[in-house]
Amino acid sequence: MNNRVRELIKEHGSDSSGKWVAIDKVELIAELIAYECMDLALGSSHREDDMGAIIANKIKKHFGVE
Repeated sequence: MNNRVRELIKEHGSDSSGKWVAIDKVELIAELIAYECMDLALGSSHREDDMGAIIANKIKKHFGVE
């Protein structure tokens, strides 16, 4: 697991003791990871129909994020 995932868990998925607090926090972390993947794909995108945009849209559809 890389540092960014650990940061997301610390910021959104655990209380001050580091224990998980609720399943909705796990869902939030998964959504944030999906958004970051979409951002990475779009970062290499120059048009709405190029490969970066297509990949970002596939990630969005696969994970059901808005």
